[in-house]
Amino acid sequence: MRKHEERKLAKTIIKKVQDSTQELAQEVEEVIRLGRFSEGSRIPMKTRKRSQVAVEEIMRRKGKLANDTEHKDIWIKRDKNLEEREKD
Repeated sequence: MRKHEERKLAKTIIKKVQDSTQELAQEVEEVIRLGRFSEGSRIPMKTRKRSQVAVEEIMRRKGKLANDTEHKDIWIKRDKNLEEREKD
């Protein structure tokens, strides 16, 4: 049940940033919680998309999420590889 809710949340967030003519939420292939589940906690989630084009479009439009008061505490960030994380 929790996995279903996490997938639903990920799709809802993507729908907030997509253009009205796009269907980027359909590109969600997998949703992975990055950490142990704890009731009421805020643990990052990673989503895998079917196409790189969808990822780029979501990243280009992620600023639209700043105006959404319902999801103001949610951020979209690009996944970094080990080398990029060490550099930061």
